[in-house]
Amino acid sequence: MVDTPTADNPREPDITHTNPAAEATWFGHPRQLARLFTTEMWERFGYYGMRALLTLYLTKHFIFGDREATGLYGGFTALVYLTPLIGGYLADQYLGSKRSVKFGAIIMAIGYFTLCFGGETAKPYAMVDGQRYEVQVDHFKDAPTSAKEEKRVLVDNGKRFEIKGNEDGSVSLLNADGSTAKSIAKGGFDAKGDRSPFWQMILLLALSLVSVGNGFFKPNISTMVGELYAQGDRRRDSGFTIFYMGINLGSLGSQILCPILADAVGWWAGFGLAALGMLVSYTLIQFDGGKLAAVGEPPARTGPDRALLIYIGALVAVPVVYFLFVNLMNTPKPVPGSGFIGYLASLSLMGKLLFGTFVVSIPGILIWSFVKGSRTEAQMMLAAMILIVFNVVFWTLFEQAGSSLTLFADRNTNLTVFGDFKITAPQTQFFNAFFIVALAPLMSMLWTWLARRGWEPSIPIKFGLALMGVGAGFLFLVWGSHYVGPDFQVGIWWLAGLYLIHSVAELCISPVGLSMITKLSITRIVGLMMGVWFLSISVAQYVAGVVAQFASVETVGGQVTNLKVSLDTYTGTFTTIAEVAIALGLLLLLLSWPLKKWMHGVK
Repeated sequence: MVDTPTADNPREPDITHTNPAAEATWFGHPRQLARLFTTEMWERFGYYGMRALLTLYLTKHFIFGDREATGLYGGFTALVYLTPLIGGYLADQYLGSKRSVKFGAIIMAIGYFTLCFGGETAKPYAMVDGQRYEVQVDHFKDAPTSAKEEKRVLVDNGKRFEIKGNEDGSVSLLNADGSTAKSIAKGGFDAKGDRSPFWQMILLLALSLVSVGNGFFKPNISTMVGELYAQGDRRRDSGFTIFYMGINLGSLGSQILCPILADAVGWWAGFGLAALGMLVSYTLIQFDGGKLAAVGEPPARTGPDRALLIYIGALVAVPVVYFLFVNLMNTPKPVPGSGFIGYLASLSLMGKLLFGTFVVSIPGILIWSFVKGSRTEAQMMLAAMILIVFNVVFWTLFEQAGSSLTLFADRNTNLTVFGDFKITAPQTQFFNAFFIVALAPLMSMLWTWLARRGWEPSIPIKFGLALMGVGAGFLFLVWGSHYVGPDFQVGIWWLAGLYLIHSVAELCISPVGLSMITKLSITRIVGLMMGVWFLSISVAQYVAGVVAQFASVETVGGQVTNLKVSLDTYTGTFTTIAEVAIALGLLLLLLSWPLKKWMHGVK
C-alpha cells in the first residue's frame, strides 16, 4: 500500500510552544496519537473495503468489459493520490489540518453512501453478425463477488445455447448435450450490456466525491500526527510507525468484512459498511472532547475566514472530476499500428494531464537545479529524480492488486482455503495488509541489525530489491499456473505467496520514499518535490490501469467463457511484467553505486 506517512513531512509546522501532549501518554506517546490512529484506521477501513469491491462491481453489476473497468479503476486511484496535493496546500494556507480532515471525511462518507445506489444489475446481450440476442445468466449460487459456477446462455427463438469462448478468438454456441450448434468467427460475437445511464451517472458521481474528499483527508491526518511531537522528539519516528499500523489494520478488517456483506446481502451492503467506517472516522475527530484542541488549527492569517469559499470550491470541483471520468470512459482505443505517439494521442484528458505534467516537471526541475543549485545539490536532485522514475514502475506493477489480480482471483483461482472453507475474490486483497502487519516489525529489526554492522543496503539498493521482488511475486504465481487441473484454477496459496513476496518488496521501498525526497531535495523547493513524488504515485496508479488492460479477457455479462483463455492471458501478461520488473531492478542495482555517490551521505 502507498499510504506511508513520514516523520519528515516538510509541511509539518515548527512547534516551539509547550507540547500539550507532553504529560499524558499512550504507550509512551502523546495520548492524542490513539485518537488519530483510530481515526485513520476507520478511514482506511472504508477506503480499502470499497476498493476491494470496486473492480468486480464494475464487471459484474454494471457489466463493463475488462478494458473499461480496469481503466476506470486506474483513473480513480490516480485521482485519489493526486488530489491530496491541493488539499494539503489549502490546509496549510487557510483551513488547518483538523477542519480539512473533517470536511474530507464527510465528503468521502457521502461518496461511499452514494455507491450503495447502483440500481438493477445491467442486462447482458450479444450482437452476432449485426443481430441482437438476449443473454441470460444461470445462477448456481448467490455470491455476486465470486461466481465461477454461473453460465451465460444465448437465447435464439426460445432455444438456449451455452456460450463458450475458444482459444483462437472464435465463439461456440453449445447445445444442452455439449455439442456445438454454431461457431462464430473471431470478431463476429460482441458481448454488451444494457445499463441505465442514470445509475452510471450515480456511480461516477460517487467516485468523484470520494476523490475530492480524499484530497482533504489523506495528507492532513498525517500532518496532525506530526504536530503531536516537538522538534527533535525522538518518539516521532516510532509514532508514525504506530500510525502506519492503523492503516493496515483498517484495510485488513474491511477487505474481509465488506465482501462478506456484499455476498450475503448485496453490493449496497458492502459499500454501506465502508461508509459507516468513514462516519466513525469523522465522529472521532468531530467529537474529540477537546482532546485535539491544540492540534491541526488554522494558520494565523489576517482577513476574513475563507473556509466557506473553499468548501464551495471543493463541491464545484466534483463535476470537474466527474467530467474527467466521463472522458476517460469514452476515450476510444488507439488505432492499431499508430505507434507510441499515436498511443499518447489516444490517452484520455486525465492521462494527458498526468503524463504531460510529469514529463515536463522532471527535466524542468533538474535543469533548474543545475542552474541555480551547487554541484552537490544538483547531483542529489538527479539521484532523487531517478529514484522517482523507478518508483513509478514499482507502484504501477504493485497496484495490479485491485484490478488484474482481483480478476485473476475471481476467474482462475481456487479460493478454497482449508478443506471446504472458501473466501471470495475481493477478500484475497487482505493478504497484503496481513503480511505488512506481521512483517513490518521484523523488517524494522532486520534493518536495525544490519545498520549496527554497517551492512544496511543503501536506498537505491532497497529500491532495486523492491522492483525485483515485485517481479518475483508475479513469477511465483506464473509458476503455480503450471500445476492447474482441468478447471484451470491456481491454488489460493500461490496467490498468497505472490502477496507475501510483494509485501516484503513494499517494505523495502514504502517506508523510505517520502523521507528520501525531503533529504535529497534543495531546501527551497522541497514542497515542490513532495508534489512531484505524489504526482509520480498518481501516474503509477493511472498506468497500472493501462497495464491491467493488457490482461483484459473477453467476457459475457461479466463472466469469462473460457477459463483456459483467461489463464493464458493473465500468465502471459504477468510474465512480461515480471521480466520488465526484474530487468529494471537489476539496472537500478548497477546504478546504485553512482547514485550513492550523488546522494552525498543521505541514508
